[in-house]
Amino acid sequence: MAKGRERTGRVEPRFEADGPGDPAHLDLRLSRDDRAGGGVARGTSKGTGKAVSTRSARAAAAPRRRRRSVLGTLVYGTMILGLWGLVAVAGIVAYHASQLPPIDQLSVPKRPPNIAILAADGSLLANRGETGGRTVSIRELPPYLPRAFVAIEDRRFYGHLGIDPIGIARAIGQNLTRRGVAQGGSTLTQQLAKNLFLTQERTASRKIQEAILALWLEHKYSKDEILELYLNRVYFGAGAYGVEAAAQRYFAKPAKDVTLAEAAMLGGLVQAPSRLAPNRNLPAAQARAAQVLAAMQELGFAKPADVQAALAKPAKPARPKGGGSANYVADLVMDVLDDYVGKIETDVSVQTTVDPAIQAVAERALVDELNQKGARYNVGQGAVVTMRPDGAIRALIGGRDYAQSQFNRATTAKRQPGSAFKPFVYLAAVERGLTPDTVREDAPITIKGWNPENYSRNYSGPVTLRDALAHSLNTVAVRLGQEVGPKAVVQTAQRLGITSPLQANASIALGTSEVTPLELVGAYATFANGGMGVIPYVIASVKTSDGKIVYKRAPSGLGRVIAPDAVGMMNAMLHEVFVSGTAKKGDIPGWDLAGKTGTSQDFRDAWVVGFSGTLVTGVWLGNDDGEPTKKVSGGNLPVEIWNRVMTTALRGDKPVPLPGAARWRRSSGTAVAAANPSPAEPQTIGGLIDDLVGGGQPASRQPAPQRGGPTREDKNFLERLFGVE
Repeated sequence: MAKGRERTGRVEPRFEADGPGDPAHLDLRLSRDDRAGGGVARGTSKGTGKAVSTRSARAAAAPRRRRRSVLGTLVYGTMILGLWGLVAVAGIVAYHASQLPPIDQLSVPKRPPNIAILAADGSLLANRGETGGRTVSIRELPPYLPRAFVAIEDRRFYGHLGIDPIGIARAIGQNLTRRGVAQGGSTLTQQLAKNLFLTQERTASRKIQEAILALWLEHKYSKDEILELYLNRVYFGAGAYGVEAAAQRYFAKPAKDVTLAEAAMLGGLVQAPSRLAPNRNLPAAQARAAQVLAAMQELGFAKPADVQAALAKPAKPARPKGGGSANYVADLVMDVLDDYVGKIETDVSVQTTVDPAIQAVAERALVDELNQKGARYNVGQGAVVTMRPDGAIRALIGGRDYAQSQFNRATTAKRQPGSAFKPFVYLAAVERGLTPDTVREDAPITIKGWNPENYSRNYSGPVTLRDALAHSLNTVAVRLGQEVGPKAVVQTAQRLGITSPLQANASIALGTSEVTPLELVGAYATFANGGMGVIPYVIASVKTSDGKIVYKRAPSGLGRVIAPDAVGMMNAMLHEVFVSGTAKKGDIPGWDLAGKTGTSQDFRDAWVVGFSGTLVTGVWLGNDDGEPTKKVSGGNLPVEIWNRVMTTALRGDKPVPLPGAARWRRSSGTAVAAANPSPAEPQTIGGLIDDLVGGGQPASRQPAPQRGGPTREDKNFLERLFGVE
C-alpha cells in the first residue's frame, strides 16, 4: 500500500486501488492552493507514480450514464407539461369558481309561478305566467317521456358525475369531421346548470362555470331530481318553459297524456326550439323525432314495435281551436287576480265561472256570423258576454280572433249602446209612478234646437210605454228623459252597475254615452234576478299546487237596487221586445225572454242584450275604428248570434218565469197602439213599419257629447220586405 509524499504547503492526493488497474476510490485532497485558487488537484496513480487530475479522477470514478431515448424525452416532457397544465387548469377553475357565489350559498332559483286558469268544470282554459305551464313531477309522466331526453341529449346521464369526458370527445370528433359545430358535449346536468344560473352566451368562461355548477348539482341532488328539474326548466320555444307547457302548447294536452311519438318530438325539440318547432317546421321536427326514436330503441328505452308504430304515425301539432277566446277570459282573470290573492309566489290554479260549452258556442256563433256576413255588412269585430243573474260570467268573447288582436272588446271597448240604454230611462220613469200602460205622445219634439226623430220619420201619436219600448220609439224615450231629468237617468244606470262616465244631457235617453258590453250585461242581470244589484265576477276560487285554498268567493252583491213592482213592470215591457218588437227573431219557444236591441248613429254599433230568468247574454258588433257598418242593427246580426248562443246555453235547463212580469203582462184583448193604423190615416203608416221591422232610431240633429250622437235602429221596411239583412 503506497503513501503519498507530503510537500510544504501542498497535500498530494493519495489513493489506493483494490487491484491493478482499478481507478476507484480515489482519495482526493485539494491543496490549499487548489482550494483557494480553484486549481486542479493532482495525484499519482498507484503503481505508475503518474499524476492524475481531479476531473479525470471524477470521470474515472463516476459510472457511465446512458443517453435518454427520444421517446423517453417525449414522455418526460409530456409529464412535465401535463403537470404544469393541471396547475394552470386548477388556477383557471379557481378563478372562475371565485366569480360564482360561495358553494354553501348556492341554491336552485325558484321557478317563476304558473297560473293555471280553469273552467268551471276544471278543464284548462289557459296558462299565464312566465313559464306557460305548471311544474310536474317525474312520477306523473309516462316513462318514455323522460327517457326520450336522456336518449338524445345524454345517454350516459346515469353514469357520469355531471361532466361526460366520452361525450365531449365524441362531440369534438364529430365537429372536426363535419367541419362545424355539429354536436355538443354538454350533459343534461350542464344544460340545467346553464338554465338555472348562467346566461346563454357561448364563451369558455361560461363553459367552465357550467362544469363547476354541474358537479355541484350532481353532489346536491339525485339523478331523478336533476332530470325532473331539467324537464321543468328547459325551453321549448313559443314561450313554453318546461315539458308541461310544451305539451299544452304544441299538442293541447297535459304532458302525462303525450304519446311516444309526441314524447320523441318534445325530446328532439330542445336542441333548437325555434328551428324545430312543429307548428313552424313540421318536417324538421318529425325528422328529429325519428332520430330520438332510433336512439331510444338502441338503448332499450322503447320496444321496436312501439318505435315502428310511432314512426308510422308521427306526431303533429294540434290545430288551434276557434279564435282562442279563452285567452280573453285569462286576460280578465290576470287583470283582477292581484286584488284577490296579492303577490303569487307558487303555482296556483284559478277556477273560473266560465262554462266551456257556452264559451265554445259563443265564440263559434260570433266567428261564423262575421265570416259569413262581415264583408257584406262591413262589420269586422264583435263581443259576447253571457252571465248568470248573480253576475257569474259563463262566457266572454272579446273579439273575433285573439291571435290577431288581444284587445278585449267585452271588457275594455266603450261604445254607444243606442236604444239598449233605454231601459234605464224607462226604469227611472216607472220608479216615479208610471206603468207599462201609461200613454205618451209619439210626435215630433224639439229640445234647444235638437229634433230627435224616429227611424221611419213617422209618428204614431199616443202609445203606451210598453209599445214605445218594444218598438224603440225615440221621441217617447226623449220625453221620458225630460220628465224624470237626465241626472235621474244617469243615477239609475249607475245604481244598476254602469261605471263608465255618463253625460247628463238630453241625448242620454238615446244612449249616446259610451259603456262596455260587460257592464251593460251586468246591469241587465239586475232585471233577470228580480232587482238585486250584481258585480260581474269570473273567479270562483284560487288554490295552490298542493291544494291549499287561498281564495273562495262568498256570495256578494249590491243588495236590492230595484223595487219588486218596478222589476215586474220592466220585465213585462222588455218581454214585449221579444214578442212583437225589435228582437222577435231571437225568440226561443218555451222560454220567457226579455231584453232590448240598440243601434248607434250611422249604424256604427249594433247591440242586443237579452235574458231569461236563468241567463243573460249581450252581443255587440261594429268596427274598431268606428267606421259605419252597412246597416247592421241590433235586430239583425246581433240577434242571430244571441239566439244561437242562448238556444244552446238554455238547453237542458228548466224554463222559469221572468221575475214579477206575469202581473204586468198585456191582457189578451189589448192591441198595440201602433200595430193597427187606420187606412184613412196615412200619417200612422210609420207605426205599421215599426211593427213589421221592429222600430228605429233617428239620426241626431244635436251634436253628441261623445263620439256619434243619438241613435238609429234596425231595418227599414224595404229590407224586411225583400229579405235583405
